Amino acid sequence: MLQHLSIKNYALIEELSFSPASGLSVITGETGAGKSIMLGALGLVMGNRADTKVLWNEADKCIVEASFNIKAYKLKKVFQELDLDYDDTTVLRREINTSGKSRAFINDTPVTLETLKEISSLLLDVHSQHETLQIGEQSFQLKLIDACAENENLLETYHLSWKNYTQAKKSLEALQQQAEQIKAEADYIFFQVDELEKFNPQAGELTSLEGELSLLEHTEEIKAKLNTVKQILQVGEFSALQSLREVKNQLQSIAGIAKSYETLFERLQSVFLETEDIANEAENTLDTIEFDPARYEYVKERYNTLNRLLVKHKVKDSEALLEVFSKLKEQASISSDIEGTLATREKEVKNLYNIVSEQAKTISERRKKVFSAIVKSVTGTLKQIGIENAQLSIEHKETKPTAQGLDEVSILFSANKGMPPKMIAQVASGGEFARLMFAIKKLLASKLAMPTLVLDEIDTGVSGEVALQVGEQMREMAAKHQLITITHLPQIAAKGDKHFFVYKENVKGRTISNIKELQKAERITQIAEMIAGASPGKAALESAKELLQA
Repeated sequence: MLQHLSIKNYALIEELSFSPASGLSVITGETGAGKSIMLGALGLVMGNRADTKVLWNEADKCIVEASFNIKAYKLKKVFQELDLDYDDTTVLRREINTSGKSRAFINDTPVTLETLKEISSLLLDVHSQHETLQIGEQSFQLKLIDACAENENLLETYHLSWKNYTQAKKSLEALQQQAEQIKAEADYIFFQVDELEKFNPQAGELTSLEGELSLLEHTEEIKAKLNTVKQILQVGEFSALQSLREVKNQLQSIAGIAKSYETLFERLQSVFLETEDIANEAENTLDTIEFDPARYEYVKERYNTLNRLLVKHKVKDSEALLEVFSKLKEQASISSDIEGTLATREKEVKNLYNIVSEQAKTISERRKKVFSAIVKSVTGTLKQIGIENAQLSIEHKETKPTAQGLDEVSILFSANKGMPPKMIAQVASGGEFARLMFAIKKLLASKLAMPTLVLDEIDTGVSGEVALQVGEQMREMAAKHQLITITHLPQIAAKGDKHFFVYKENVKGRTISNIKELQKAERITQIAEMIAGASPGKAALESAKELLQA
């Protein structure tokens, strides 16, 4: 429900505030006074395009702000999906700066125009005489039928089932594609798995094989070098160790003379012990080194095979090859089990489809049961508001299950006797179309919490008793649903819970539009002027009083 609208610096509006009734608010005024300008400003908070031409004062920005009570609309989930803070009192704001750029806000959070449009469409339904209605759309017609059939809970369950079914179907289709690919590659996958199983790669093996192969290839060289080391260090009268012993003895003999000689002796002692240890280790190692031709061939072959596998699978080391091996085994397992897996998934999808079909049938039966009630209600309202020969029918065709169920529907309409009902866009004139929309939304309003409905002169072409009936129907609808209507008919103006008057005035040499809520005496005068013109007589004033009392 719209609680408050404020407009600043827009077209002929310098600054204007408007707080409609929760029921029926009527807006009157002379042609060109600014009623359509208000609708244009309201369009800004609905995401319509704008530029600097809308600025009343080109040196200042335009701000349009609309405050709504949305507690009854069940929109928390929508706000959550759009990552917006929810509040029962929600404020939509649009700003147009002096360069023509615009900014949009919802509860002071900057949003895109698309988001503003999405939210505002749930809060406001602005309809003018020449607007193309959504009533011709399948989704709107099903919404009407479902509201009358009270299908809300069933549809919520159905949409969840439909989501589960479509996700399972999509998963099955992906698996079927994967299965075809796996089947085509199965033999090669099994060959690769068998090849890797036989080779049995180990983590870190590339490095260890490289090291061992290097040792085996240089066995003789290593033995020769170690033997030379042994000869130099240990063998003969002039070996390195023997020479170090002589030096050690010489230094030991003078070590007690001075601290510096003792230090030299200790250092040489360390060198001698380390050299002796090296000599012993070289001798011991020499005794253990033996070239093993069989081992050499095995290591060389395994090393070459490992490198071939690395190149084949486009990896750099044993660890990466093991990952490839794991994935190949997984694919081989899927390939082995694919038929069974496909059969299980197909059965699952079939079961979900059966659930969807049964739920859709239940919804469809409930929909068909309310067709006649919808036709009766809408045609009844239309006849009361001046379309005496109104005919309405609902054309129905059953389809395979979709996100909306099993039903394709078309609401057909005729306003003239002898003319069979046809698609709405083909047969309804502007005024007829607007009244048809009103009749349908009146029915919807009795079933759902709907957006604030703003009507612009849908009473065009009616008068007298019909105008009274139009006003009465609006008042009846407004008992459950906020309705704002712009009218030139006194019969309708008299039905409002609040009556607002749009007028022009000259301020500081400029013409501006403004609006005010009329009190009782002002309403009588205004309605009398709508009946008789600018200077209403006593009879017009009495008629105005009677209309208000009625």
